[in-house]
Amino acid sequence: MTAGARSLLRLARGHHGAIAVTVALTLLSSGLALAQPLVVKTVIETAGRGGVTWPPVAALAGLFAATALTQAVVRYLVARTGERVVRGVRHALADRLLRLSAPAYDRLRAGDLISRTGTDTVTLRHLVANACTDAVTGCLGLTAAVALMLWLDWVLFTAVALLVAVAAAALAFALRRMRAASLDAQRAVGAMAADLERALSALRTVRAARAEPREIRRVTGHADGAYDASLRMARYDALAAPATELAVTGSFLTVLLVGGLRVANGTTSVAELVAFLLYLLYLTAPLGALFEAFSTLQQGSGAVHRIDEALRLPREETAGSAPVPAARPDVPLLELRDVWFGYQPRRPVLRGVSFRVPERGHVALVGRSGAGKSTTFALIERFHDPDGGRILFRGADVRSLDRAGYRARVGLVEQDCPVLHGTLRDNLLYAAPDADDADLREVLDLTNLAGLVARLPGGLDSPVGEHGCRLSGGERQRVALARALLARPDLLLLDEPTSHLDAANERALRHAIDRAAAHCALLVIAHRFTTIRAAAHILVLDEGGIVAAGTHDHLLATSDHYRALADGWLADTPPAHESALRSTDRRNAAVSEGRGAAGGPPCPWSPPP
Repeated sequence: MTAGARSLLRLARGHHGAIAVTVALTLLSSGLALAQPLVVKTVIETAGRGGVTWPPVAALAGLFAATALTQAVVRYLVARTGERVVRGVRHALADRLLRLSAPAYDRLRAGDLISRTGTDTVTLRHLVANACTDAVTGCLGLTAAVALMLWLDWVLFTAVALLVAVAAAALAFALRRMRAASLDAQRAVGAMAADLERALSALRTVRAARAEPREIRRVTGHADGAYDASLRMARYDALAAPATELAVTGSFLTVLLVGGLRVANGTTSVAELVAFLLYLLYLTAPLGALFEAFSTLQQGSGAVHRIDEALRLPREETAGSAPVPAARPDVPLLELRDVWFGYQPRRPVLRGVSFRVPERGHVALVGRSGAGKSTTFALIERFHDPDGGRILFRGADVRSLDRAGYRARVGLVEQDCPVLHGTLRDNLLYAAPDADDADLREVLDLTNLAGLVARLPGGLDSPVGEHGCRLSGGERQRVALARALLARPDLLLLDEPTSHLDAANERALRHAIDRAAAHCALLVIAHRFTTIRAAAHILVLDEGGIVAAGTHDHLLATSDHYRALADGWLADTPPAHESALRSTDRRNAAVSEGRGAAGGPPCPWSPPP
């Protein structure tokens, strides 16, 4: 059994019973058809003896009707089984692709994965609905027909077998090369879908850069590759078709010629020749189906390989099952202890990172681009697990916790603020589908979105467009923040939450962040000086390690690295933000005196020993 056939059987797992019933009915149909030439032979021999009896004729008509009815049932069952197999594979692909490990997403393209769920599964349907049943029933039907033909006239059968052997050799030559061409064609289609998705997802950038011709060339280049591979398949298929024709038509002409001569010299009878010809006509169906099945299996082997490959991609591990611990006054909410991590072996991005985040308060994570800030967020969210060290959530190693339960306690607002196709309400309720209208109104007020809802023609039920294209950048950012807050997390991760906001909306959002800090812990990746000054504590990350920690004033006095960063931030700070900067000094001074965030108790900001 070939690797492609084994993969196809794995994909059809769970449907073997339906396939077996279909094969059994097909064999019944074949048996009814095989009986018809024997009845014809009996009718002819009876007529040769001087009379025709009606019971054999009635039996022949009954056999024909039963064969037709059985074939109709088989045709429907084959189609239904094929659709069920494809549905099951699509369910499995959707479950697998949405649960892949983060490294798998990093090396694969979304468009290519989507192609495997769409285009490749359509090819799979044809394989299951036609090729598999044709191959099984063709083999069995061919065996039965061969046995009866040998019984009737072995000389005629030998002539037929020689022609079939020549045709089979030509077909085998074509099929060996058809598999590689099939895989090339499916890969080209996947690459075409991936590059088309790439261009459409950034269409405004493409047009602004006048890059349409380049993107069209990229997509059509893959289309040309698929065309070339399909033409190679067509050439080999064109070789396979005459081989089948040689086996079928050549055999029929040979039997007419050799059989006629044998009847003429009395070696065989007319009744036997007619029966042999009928079996030969019957033989053409399983023989043609068998050749066509092998051709289809090779042409679809590329799709089967790609589907099987996708279903074998590594899933995100779910080893931990412990519930998230309750808050304890003597344990920080989040703690990183000597965390090391790298996306590639022996190339660490984080080097012994250690810090704590209390149950309440606002912590800023700052540093130059590439320092490891986003990687730190990815580890906290458990998109990756550390190579060394530990991440603790209320004293428990996050790897021991139930992943879904842990993520329910950690909110994330990404810098690009993804907004999904659908309505504004759909996006807000995405992480908390059971939230009520009172909760919605609260987060809308908190994030200054009430005015947006009032302006939209459908209010909360207004569509936001693909990737939120009907919203401004600042509105998308506030929608993402509101979505995270609605789930009421214990820890909220914000990746530069004010990057797309004007001065007025930034002040409103900072006020929302201050209010949120009274209900949950905030860990904020900050690039704007106003965002950094709003934090009660600052962690400075450089080259994968924490190089300084403290309040803004403390760091200005003690850290050369932070002063260099602050000089750059001040140079980029608009005049409109200066008053906001001054207003945060009083709160930060209170924190440095030990009163903590929002007037609370002192917080354990310092890294663990």
